[in-house]
Amino acid sequence: MIALLLALCSSLTYGCADFLGGLGARKAHVLRTVMIAAPASLTVELLLWPFLGASFAPATLAWGAASGVASAAAFALLYRTLAIGPMNVLSPVTALISAMLPVGVGLLQGERLGLAGLVGLPLALAAVVLVSAGHGSGSIRPSRTALLLAFGAGAAIALQLIFLHQAPADSGVGPLIIGRAVSSAVTLAAAGLMCRRLGSEKPAYAMSAAAGVLDSVANLLFLLAARSGDLAVVAVITALYPAGTVLLARSVLAERIHRGQLIGLGTAAVAVSLLALT
Repeated sequence: MIALLLALCSSLTYGCADFLGGLGARKAHVLRTVMIAAPASLTVELLLWPFLGASFAPATLAWGAASGVASAAAFALLYRTLAIGPMNVLSPVTALISAMLPVGVGLLQGERLGLAGLVGLPLALAAVVLVSAGHGSGSIRPSRTALLLAFGAGAAIALQLIFLHQAPADSGVGPLIIGRAVSSAVTLAAAGLMCRRLGSEKPAYAMSAAAGVLDSVANLLFLLAARSGDLAVVAVITALYPAGTVLLARSVLAERIHRGQLIGLGTAAVAVSLLALT
């Protein structure tokens, strides 16, 4: 139950971070937004170090660095995917892949689910697709390149979560610090190489920093959930993060929640209830 609650909180926090990051990216090039968000995120993890502890054993360094590379790759692939479109098709594909791979790894590592879990897990995967699917023109079919990028983005997100889960349980926030440092370095290097394409617009500093802080908190909540529960359950609940973005867009931007998304939210509630019984 503790793992489930932590995963739910992680999912909602990821959704809030994506919402703020998306708003910030409207004001300037997305890399300018990340250049603010990444240091803010790393600062939070460094501040948590004295309270939660951190060890930097070779395994922590390796898995943390791997999660950082996967995080940077996920960022690049995700935004490239959504730029090609159509979002209403590609976003659910990305979210579903990001949920299914950790579920498969968890089951291969010997995790077992009860009857309620065997019903709740597929329902949760269906909810991931429904909640993340926006309203769009169904006649537009994604290209093969766009689909491959969507699969790649989902796989990169999944690998980030899997690598964090593989880090030693007694490493504290060490994997998060290493991962964020690596992903920040990769992002800043990319920004340096693309400096001429970033434009002159100033980023939304406060919004971008808040997105980075929330992303760091979400990573921590996921790590704590994965250490206290099954990766298969924690990952699929975390992958419901589009629900937080959808609800914030409705309340702040007055965006319409479409019928499929409402069904997805209801399905998610049923799935979480079943998984709580596992």
